[in-house]
Amino acid sequence: MKELLKYIADNLVDKPDAVSISERDGENETIYELRVAPGDMGKVIGRGGRIAKDIRTVIRAAGTRRGERATVDILD
Repeated sequence: MKELLKYIADNLVDKPDAVSISERDGENETIYELRVAPGDMGKVIGRGGRIAKDIRTVIRAAGTRRGERATVDILD
């Protein structure tokens, strides 16, 4: 899952080396915290949050397929 999120984020941003993902366990789910360079934040969030919503949907679906619950937090 972490690799999938890294792949998606790396292909969206201009500075893929600034992408970092940490993983923490919440109640009954895994939370992935995505950090990107400040200049790339708009590319990850998208107009009206569309891209961020789509990223969360893909990760949630991949988690469901593995029998896990997963979510993505995009941090500054």
